Amino acid sequence: QVQLVESGGGLAQPGGSLRLSCVNSILTFRHYSMGWYRQAPGKERELVARITIPRATYYTDSVKGRFKISRDDAKNLLYLQMNSLKPEDTAAYYCNINPAMEPYWGQGTQVTVSS
Repeated sequence: QVQLVESGGGLAQPGGSLRLSCVNSILTFRHYSMGWYRQAPGKERELVARITIPRATYYTDSVKGRFKISRDDAKNLLYLQMNSLKPEDTAAYYCNINPAMEPYWGQGTQVTVSS
């Protein structure tokens, strides 16, 4: 299956944490920069975090200091540790290579931050 599969979303309280995972059995992650993206209702999908092959990282300003992207190339896994969650983090979260390619978009995993 070409589409990446995300998991780990759910309902969290403000200030809480969630850890997202992304896996794919065909795409060899170690060959690509990987990214986490999110799309909130009524908004365009945006890049949240990126990790390059040498593991250099980038974060959009709104998540700096709260989110951490990591990768386990031996297991073909991508992670997003999300701490100090805020209601504005509510969105569907997706992983993809970076820059993103259409065939790899999966179903995403929903993150809802609410008290």
